[in-house]
Amino acid sequence: MKLLDGKRILVTGVANRWSIAYGIAHRLHAHGASLALTYQGERVRGEVEKLAAELGGGPVVECDVTSGESLSAMRDSIAADFGHLDGLVHSIAMVNKDDLSGKVYDTSRQGFAMALDISSYSLIALVQTLRETMNDGASIMALTYLGATQIVPNYNIAGIAKAALESIMRYLAYDLGDRGIRVNAISAGPIKTASSRQVGGFSRILDVVPKVAPLKRNVTAEDVGDCAVYLASDLSRSITADVHFVDAGYHAMGMYPPDFSS
Repeated sequence: MKLLDGKRILVTGVANRWSIAYGIAHRLHAHGASLALTYQGERVRGEVEKLAAELGGGPVVECDVTSGESLSAMRDSIAADFGHLDGLVHSIAMVNKDDLSGKVYDTSRQGFAMALDISSYSLIALVQTLRETMNDGASIMALTYLGATQIVPNYNIAGIAKAALESIMRYLAYDLGDRGIRVNAISAGPIKTASSRQVGGFSRILDVVPKVAPLKRNVTAEDVGDCAVYLASDLSRSITADVHFVDAGYHAMGMYPPDFSS
């Protein structure tokens, strides 16, 4: 028997097979979960449908997290075609590219509002919409990054949005705890994706981590996916309101090792 046999999980944010959300979905499927995927906009619909077919052929539903109407339609479609949920993966973020370099004090009010709405509030919006469609004991996971709590140059407003996301995660864990629903965050190390490449100087981060992290390597989307399998499974039934780092230990380093050279 696989760890996730019989569990139904909704995964948001799958855009292509190189995205972290796809790595998570791939590992959830490998461990027996039935998956539903969301997409945002016709531009990516075909690719997400193709990936869903490879992951068990579950439903693919449009979802614009900035629209209450779209969220409600997604909920109704999931309830009718998929059933009650045992898990939800939040892998949604959006920041203006211009706000991923330069100075934080140059962030526009509009850019700030968009980043916090899509990258942070969307977790509240999804839980608000889906909470009655979730089984007691379900697991909710949100993707975050070290830039939420430490300075990562050029990550800027994205880090501020991730900090809000982590705080939201903890408060939702409290609000949903009486139903046994667990809410956690996974802080993934840097992984080359379409979105990460928008961060100024990202390639240097990939060069630094293997030289500094205790495990001396970068991580993969599949590494993150295996953590998600654990959090989705009953093995983590007493784990909630926490950030789980999948970054080869990089987050624990207080300073670079003596032999470090850039």
